[in-house]
Amino acid sequence: MKRTVLVTGGAGFIGSNFIRMLVEDRPDWTVINLDALTYAGNLENLTEVEGHPGYRFVQGDITVPAEVEAAFDAAGSSGVSDVVHFAAESHVDRSIAGGLPFVNANVVGTQVLLDASRARRVQRFVHVSTDEVYGSLGATGFFTEDTPLAPNSPYSASKAGSDMLVRAAHHTHGFPALITRCSNNYGPFQFPEKLIPLMIANAREGKSLPVYGDGMQIRDWLYVRDHCEAILAVQERGVVGEVYNIGGHNEYPNIEIVRRILAALGKGEDLITYVKDRPGHDRRYAIDAAKIERELGWRPRFTFEEALPLTIEWYRANDPWLARVRSGSYRDYYSGQYGS
Repeated sequence: MKRTVLVTGGAGFIGSNFIRMLVEDRPDWTVINLDALTYAGNLENLTEVEGHPGYRFVQGDITVPAEVEAAFDAAGSSGVSDVVHFAAESHVDRSIAGGLPFVNANVVGTQVLLDASRARRVQRFVHVSTDEVYGSLGATGFFTEDTPLAPNSPYSASKAGSDMLVRAAHHTHGFPALITRCSNNYGPFQFPEKLIPLMIANAREGKSLPVYGDGMQIRDWLYVRDHCEAILAVQERGVVGEVYNIGGHNEYPNIEIVRRILAALGKGEDLITYVKDRPGHDRRYAIDAAKIERELGWRPRFTFEEALPLTIEWYRANDPWLARVRSGSYRDYYSGQYGS
């Protein structure tokens, strides 16, 4: 069935991977990309789809109702059938430095988008969230969809707030919303403030690799293509009102990730520098993804042993992209293509 999908935050890491997948796998769909182009939004992530007849870009901020309406209007008379909501401030360290932008983008922005989507009678609204809303685990156990929310950072608290607004829209209005909560993503086009691309870039340049605390914080790592395929499964086959956890079955402590990157690049562990741990650092996340596997038939296709080398090779092969992001000149791509 042909659909018109409004993707928010489509110039970011996961959103751009999702859009490229839709253009490839659902070529008859129309995809509208609404992105404010804040620091992590990069239209260069989408150069390969710019000429596709079903792809449209709208610059806009989800906290501004008029700009959200403009994105819906871009669908024309057919209207928007689906919304997939990625747009968010997402870096924990930045949220610790100042939480207000996270509350504004993640909570206020989600409510603005919900209001517009209800008014336009969208058929599916997929809210992309995070396992961080569940808080921290001990040495054993897993997050399930029924785990109580206990966020520990301003970022995760703002995401939990947005989750609750989506839940309330479904409960109060019968709004056709679904929520996904994923583990840590990695892969092509990830902004290099995050662990894996930062460590790849620093190791290749012989710079120190800063590791928080003892480096034994454990995360479940999910390759971004697997995540995108899971979101599409939820969009097409998920039960309205439900939450679906998405995990990669790849639990590793951060220090193990760093060591694997160094080994793959032929660098020594003397580049590792242990730094003061960040405040409130969650010790362990682990996802139980049995529900989506059982009900929707999705399972991750990539193991960490397969996808980490693919990710390292992507960054090696895309030095110009990385250099432009790190220098800030990637912003020139937008002004050159669309006018400033």
